[in-house]
Amino acid sequence: MNRSVNIIGIAILLVIASSFSSCKSGKNETFKESSNLKIISHNVWYGFTKVPERKKTWIAWMNDQEADIVSLQELNEYNQAKLAEDAKSYGHAYSVLLKEEGFPTGITSRYPIEDVHRVREGFHHGLLRVRIKGIYFYVIHLHPSNWETRKSEINRILEDINTLPANSKVILAGDFNTFSPLDSSYYSHGKLEPFFNERDLLFEEKNLNNGKLDYTVIQEVLDFGLIDLEASLRNSSYIFPGSFPTLVEKEGEHGDQRRLDYVFASKNLAEGVTRAEIITSDTASSLSDHLPVIIEMGLK
Repeated sequence: MNRSVNIIGIAILLVIASSFSSCKSGKNETFKESSNLKIISHNVWYGFTKVPERKKTWIAWMNDQEADIVSLQELNEYNQAKLAEDAKSYGHAYSVLLKEEGFPTGITSRYPIEDVHRVREGFHHGLLRVRIKGIYFYVIHLHPSNWETRKSEINRILEDINTLPANSKVILAGDFNTFSPLDSSYYSHGKLEPFFNERDLLFEEKNLNNGKLDYTVIQEVLDFGLIDLEASLRNSSYIFPGSFPTLVEKEGEHGDQRRLDYVFASKNLAEGVTRAEIITSDTASSLSDHLPVIIEMGLK
């Protein structure tokens, strides 16, 4: 009788222990929603096709960052399944790809991605807009070599924002391929104008606006009322890093350091930003020809 009771008791304890272990495991595997948001924007250079071994290092770096939302540009040779596989490898269950040909953009997230809006007409690379946690995210990749086309593209984006519900929370994140008036003092060395003038003559591009760097595209964004997050947190010890080019070896000449990658936010989000910086670590400098931008913010 005592032996039977002991066996039954042990069995009950094992069931309880197993249940506790299952609950504990489930808790660890379930992502807990937070009132803070960490965002990364990164142009990953031809979808890692130029130097495939960079991909493994990038995935490891992404895991270390533990971002909530990632805006990506130049996902060359990607399809939705490939992006979903990458996203899953750094803890993101949700992903959306703009297109499969050319230079696609995409976005991945810990949180559900809703209201997916893809636009091809009127954009050199296309436009991807989604909603995550009530925020409208625009994944940006403007024309690489024509300031007039970039201006047309940004005006279309701003027009689209005007169609959103009043007081919508908005973020524009990506490669704008252009210059900010907030950085103009860092370009006073005059090295970039000759570089772009040569490109304009040699390749029939239109980088310069009447022989000068064009600031009108970013000025449109600032005049619209969106906040340049990286610039908004600069202090007296700030050293301009630019975001392009990096240490990655590429053919040809690529000009002096400049900031092409931005994250803009509506004022109702910008007030909660606690971190906004271009990452210049040795690892980040070896991942792509563009440096990643990281934003951290608290949400009301």
